[in-house]
Amino acid sequence: MATALDGIKVLDLSRLAPGPYCSMLLADFGADVTLVEAVPGVNAKLAGPAADPEAAKRAAAYNALGRGKRSIALNLKNEAARDIFYELVKGADVVLEGFRPGVVNRLGVDYETLSAINPRIVYCSLSGFGQTGPYSNLVGHDINYISIGGALGVIGRPGAAPAIPVNLLADFAGGGLMAAFAICAALLAREHTGRGQTVDIAMSDGVLSLMTSAMTGFFSTGTPLRPGEGFLTGARPWYDTYQCGDGRWFSIGSIEPHFYEALCRVLGADEFLGRQHDESAWPAMRERFEAVFATKTADEWMAIMSEHDICASPVLEQENIVTDPHNVARDMIVTVDTPAGPVQQVGVGPKLGDTPGRVERGAPLNGEHTDEVLASIGYDAERIAALRAEGAIG
Repeated sequence: MATALDGIKVLDLSRLAPGPYCSMLLADFGADVTLVEAVPGVNAKLAGPAADPEAAKRAAAYNALGRGKRSIALNLKNEAARDIFYELVKGADVVLEGFRPGVVNRLGVDYETLSAINPRIVYCSLSGFGQTGPYSNLVGHDINYISIGGALGVIGRPGAAPAIPVNLLADFAGGGLMAAFAICAALLAREHTGRGQTVDIAMSDGVLSLMTSAMTGFFSTGTPLRPGEGFLTGARPWYDTYQCGDGRWFSIGSIEPHFYEALCRVLGADEFLGRQHDESAWPAMRERFEAVFATKTADEWMAIMSEHDICASPVLEQENIVTDPHNVARDMIVTVDTPAGPVQQVGVGPKLGDTPGRVERGAPLNGEHTDEVLASIGYDAERIAALRAEGAIG
């Protein structure tokens, strides 16, 4: 069965999570992604720690971000290696890089250089703060980007330190997912213009884009959203989480009046009917809800709530995510065959009816396909051996 991005060739120079997640999404939908990795030992900042072969196989097997890709190892500081990269660019559609601004210019793999070789190339630069602006050269991680993008400032409870989420918002949503979307948009634009273009993805920009709806209230009223004080951040007892009798947590989101009424009736809290927006009732309501939820397990509450028209679900721990019947039925937990044996990975999120994505194979070892890729562009075994001897390839 055809996939949506069949025929699209991607050269991925990125190293950390946001770039590999972007190219994983593209690979899941059929793009031919080649990782351009550092030659082990050449650059201590970019090359991973040495590992024995079996450990390396196991690490690759569980590296879902690398699945479906090929890997070549090039020392881009070497002229012969750059020539290889330029040759690959001639037949590529996308180049993805995640270096700090200016690095690609020093390596000679910047957009101006590559677009002169292939004017149709879509060149995506994925960084923390983007290619322009006063923060562009600053180092950072997810926590810093969600700070500047505004998300960290609204997450948490009143009077408490900000609640630091796992690196979903900047690295994966604002970074990798936004980059994959933008690359696909640029490829569509190329169909009209005949030319590629640059794509400048700043994770801080991506986070602020995700804050579009949350910022609307501030723009319209001038009142800033504070942690735990907003409509959707836990201020209302009927949109919050509660600890169950087994120590697990349960979420409810009974915003609409009919959902709220159903919740009160199921919890035996009829005295709060008609008082959903009565702030004076909220402390007693929350106390009552806490006491009732503590009388049953999370699974028991799910069984009860699912029989009524209530927005409710258990807060799944990782060990429960992988066995949840809905996640399993939606093929969100898949088994992938790898050289280290079958492993579980998260499946493909978007479900396309005619050209669905799929996970075909696990991640490659560093440089696993170097010889294969070089042979495809005309390099013979003798020349490949010579390049490896001089440290140009791995």
